[in-house]
Amino acid sequence: MSERSEEKERFYSRLSRIPGIRPMPSIGDWILLQVSKPSDLARKVNRRMEPGVMSVPRHVPGAVRIHVADPKRNEELLQTIRDLVA
Repeated sequence: MSERSEEKERFYSRLSRIPGIRPMPSIGDWILLQVSKPSDLARKVNRRMEPGVMSVPRHVPGAVRIHVADPKRNEELLQTIRDLVA
């Protein structure tokens, strides 16, 4: 298993522990998250971090999409999501 896929699994597992967030099976370096207010969450995450960190895919209702990055960046995103959905 590559470092990238190990990090994706770790990140996916950590995301699944946040109440109100449900990671969905995802391909490549992206993770889809089922959330209650996708546009609202994406706007807040992008405002707090930087534009484009979280997107709302048109073809998946009730979901947002995030990119798996390096562990430090993923932790920042994890904490931001945790703060915003708490």
